[in-house]
Amino acid sequence: MVVSPGRARDRIGNPRAPCTVVHAMRALWVSAHPDSHSLTGHLRTLGVHTLRSDGWQVTESDLYAMRWDPVLHTEGGPDVEAEQRKLLDADLVVLQFPLWWYGMPAIMKGWIDRVFEREFAYDVLDPVTGRARKYGDGGLVGRRALTVVTAGDRPGSLGPRGISGSIDDVLWPLLHGTLWYTGMSALRPHLITRARDVDADTIADVEEALTGRLHGVVDEQPIPYLPLDERYYDHSIALHPHVSPAGCGNDAHRLA
Repeated sequence: MVVSPGRARDRIGNPRAPCTVVHAMRALWVSAHPDSHSLTGHLRTLGVHTLRSDGWQVTESDLYAMRWDPVLHTEGGPDVEAEQRKLLDADLVVLQFPLWWYGMPAIMKGWIDRVFEREFAYDVLDPVTGRARKYGDGGLVGRRALTVVTAGDRPGSLGPRGISGSIDDVLWPLLHGTLWYTGMSALRPHLITRARDVDADTIADVEEALTGRLHGVVDEQPIPYLPLDERYYDHSIALHPHVSPAGCGNDAHRLA
């Protein structure tokens, strides 16, 4: 069971006034892979089963199976509102996808483009200050987010000194610019490398790593990104000189 800040709802269920709600742990698992028999598909089934075995209520959005339209024609619509309700009901959001050209598949990017609407996920105004809540205090605050990523690269390639860069940096626009921006606490990505080489001899290790990660997801510490606060940032939204004085780049925006 989870005790979480609930809120009064607007026309699409967007949280407003805080109250206290007690409910079973709820997760939304969003996946993007065209082949349900792929490694991604297998790990989705395993992950959903693991969470349910741990007492989670899990809702799935298999974007290819849903034939999700990633193109933003007009804002809103019944399909968008349905996904927004799933997000609002979730304590944990899992985004699972293969790493294609150093990013997520277009269908998942289109899911974010359409579902994370203005005044729902971002540009939600603080009723006291009138300012838009963002970077740790957006419309989706109070939720945890885990990315589960399969990649063909070798482990070292997506490490701190790898030619592709650290997976945290590769996914910076998603982890910091989307999840943290809208208020969610981003957990470190769960990365499966050499995905094409996983076979009957190695699948057990991959499965064990994922199930172990999910068993501890409630207690795991999120990436300690700095909140958008005058203690850390100036009016141009750049770090004050005394904040991470020796740092630069993405790592400078984390709590020491």
